Amino acid sequence: MDKKIITTGAFLGMLAIILGAFGAHALKKVLSIEELVTFETGVRYQMYHALFLLFVATRKELSQKTLKVIYNLVVAGVIFFSGSIYLLATNNLTTFDFKIIGFVTPIGGLLLILAWLVLFVKIIKQKS
Repeated sequence: MDKKIITTGAFLGMLAIILGAFGAHALKKVLSIEELVTFETGVRYQMYHALFLLFVATRKELSQKTLKVIYNLVVAGVIFFSGSIYLLATNNLTTFDFKIIGFVTPIGGLLLILAWLVLFVKIIKQKS
């Protein structure tokens, strides 16, 4: 599980850098400032959670079950939150209206919050 978490964290981090560079260079010419800021929010939260996965993978006091729960919440959260933000920010570049999937953004945010909550609760409950 640790290897899976670390490789996923590394992949999400790498992808965040690629998407950030893509947004800063290629999308800068075709998106408004507001759309670019929105896109960058998706990149930023994806990177935060890539680093979060790398961190939790190093925590030996967490059970494999807890790691799996956190991993699943983060992966689904990043896909829903950052993924929907990327689509919504670039909505004007396609013929499909991604605004109909806008409801998944807060669901993704909730999943990310829950991942942090699981870590918080597990650490608090541990005996010194």
